[in-house]
Amino acid sequence: MMSKIDWKRKLSSRKLWAAIAGVVTGLAMVFKLDESTISSVAGAVVSMASVVSYIITEGKVDAESVKKAMGD
Repeated sequence: MMSKIDWKRKLSSRKLWAAIAGVVTGLAMVFKLDESTISSVAGAVVSMASVVSYIITEGKVDAESVKKAMGD
């Protein structure tokens, strides 16, 4: 039986974004990009991870606040 994937939780996972940064960095090395480009791309991936995690976490907090307000 297949269960539904919790994409919000998956996308906010630091492990996922670290893995993506690793794959991107590895591919950049394979294609012989210079170190500054590799660093820039890896930095961009890590920055995106922070933004996505923040947005998803704040969305969950806001949703809980609305639920509590509706229940009172």
